[in-house]
Amino acid sequence: MLRTITVGLDGSQESRAATEWAAREAKLRGLPLKIVHVWEPVPEPMAQAPLLGAETQQHWTERIPREAAEGVRQRHPGIEVRTEQLSGHPGDALVEAAKSAELLVLGSRGLGGIGGFMVGSVGLSAVAHTDTPVVLVRALEAAADEHELDPAGVPSAATPFRPVVLGLDVDHPDETLIEFAFAAAERRATSLRVVHGWNPPPYYAYGTPANPALHEALALSASQALAEVLHPWRKKFPDLEVVEVSRYGSPAVNVVEASRDASLVVVGRRIRRSPLGAHIGHVTHSVLHHSTAPVAVVPHS
Repeated sequence: MLRTITVGLDGSQESRAATEWAAREAKLRGLPLKIVHVWEPVPEPMAQAPLLGAETQQHWTERIPREAAEGVRQRHPGIEVRTEQLSGHPGDALVEAAKSAELLVLGSRGLGGIGGFMVGSVGLSAVAHTDTPVVLVRALEAAADEHELDPAGVPSAATPFRPVVLGLDVDHPDETLIEFAFAAAERRATSLRVVHGWNPPPYYAYGTPANPALHEALALSASQALAEVLHPWRKKFPDLEVVEVSRYGSPAVNVVEASRDASLVVVGRRIRRSPLGAHIGHVTHSVLHHSTAPVAVVPHS
């Protein structure tokens, strides 16, 4: 079965931005784009109300994805675009749709001046319960935002891509996560910025007076650990520029800061089979809510 870049569309501004991002990603990967619209049936008494009649249902289940697909074909010629209409709970339906996808793309409302994400229950459910990488795209994301400014300082989609940022835990590195980030940077012909945030172990951090020499030794150890993890990947991607950033402090804060100059942020999520709760990890959760760039969450064992 030919895999696709699948995007969830509900007609909102954020889902339309996600559709545009997904179309650009489909072109980069040479894959078809599938636009999925999920219609959640309303309770019977509400379904009988005049404002929720057949015409309204047809509008949401047929017209919106059809018109979105037509627009994508016009703006991105050469991309194969498909549509699919599903019924049921959006979170469950999107998780099911992701099983045949290379990537699931969802929209997420921006937080105004903060510039981050407001990740709703559907998005969190999809991120937490699918084994497919999920990309969250904020409402006002545009193609030019992923690229460097032109020589005149004007946003442009014709300039080189900004770096891809990978948030990496060197104590538990995963090949699936690392390969996704390296491939994303190679696909965009840009550099990869690998960010590792570290803190002293508890027995150093508490009750120990300030010790510059100790701090320097810990910083050197963290940098060496990061370099060791990335060494085989540098060999595998010899033409890719890789920038290693090992900084003291919160991993989430360091990744969010790096997102300000990124085309894409890549973080991981350890797969847990418990059906209860949204198991995405506190670092990934924080990055999802505060990153200024699209965020790819890559599930791994």
